[in-house]
Amino acid sequence: MAPIASAAPQQFNYNPNNSFNQGGFSTSSQPYPSTGQYGAQPGPAARIAAAPQNNTATANQFSIPAAPTEADAQPEEESASWEMPAMIQKITEGGWLMIPLGVCSLIVIGLSLERMIALRRSRVIPKPFVRRFTECVEDGQLSYEEATSICDEFDCPVAEVFHAAVRRWGRPMMEIEQAVIDAGDRVGDSLRRFLRVFHAISNVTPLIGLLGTVLGMIQAFENLSSQSGGGQSDLLAAGISTALMTTAGGLSVAIPAYLAYMYFSAKSDRYLGEIDKLCQRVIDCISAEGLENAGTAKAPRKRRAA
Repeated sequence: MAPIASAAPQQFNYNPNNSFNQGGFSTSSQPYPSTGQYGAQPGPAARIAAAPQNNTATANQFSIPAAPTEADAQPEEESASWEMPAMIQKITEGGWLMIPLGVCSLIVIGLSLERMIALRRSRVIPKPFVRRFTECVEDGQLSYEEATSICDEFDCPVAEVFHAAVRRWGRPMMEIEQAVIDAGDRVGDSLRRFLRVFHAISNVTPLIGLLGTVLGMIQAFENLSSQSGGGQSDLLAAGISTALMTTAGGLSVAIPAYLAYMYFSAKSDRYLGEIDKLCQRVIDCISAEGLENAGTAKAPRKRRAA
């Protein structure tokens, strides 16, 4: 028993200067687990607790991305459909001369709406008044007082001309025609109201646009001469495109203004022609010559009836 006890201390003698590799211990041959307490393997409970996290990561890795909601798609649609700021930016590139062009465009729009309302047929030549007046005058059913009251009842251009003719009731035809011509001139001025404004805008706005183009070209060449280095052609092209914005703006205002001038001028002339024809029928009935002819035509009828 004594030799065995003496051999054990010699075999397991500890020397702090010796390494684990010298003592016969290798870290690579006996790896210790990285988890667990005191180098022990993790238990079943730890493995079960760690399993859901790995499954969740795998599911998220291969999951299909969700479709965009309506709230996410709405801002993109609004940004794609809203293009007004770009247009306003283009207009502002024309310079300060775009301000009078914008004022002229507003004037054209406002006066066009006013003329469309004022030159309606129901306001210039109302059919109920014309039919009632002309038929009664031609049939001889109206006297001077009745015809005057009917003309005063209706406030329209044709009633004003008829009233001027009725005032010369029983006078010679030339005198009545002169009174109708004078009243027609006054009515024509009211029907052609604001036409000179349309004509002036259609002539002035292209000149304003041309002035803006010339000033813009001067500014573009001055910027080109002051710049040194490359990119001069791009700078010149940008300056020319900006300068031509005023010309485009002037033509955009002048063309509608001229079309409005031609349309309302033709419409007022057509109304004046119709009023002149109606007045001629009234003159033939209320003039001295017309009343005399009507009296001579009724006399044979009375004799035949007797």
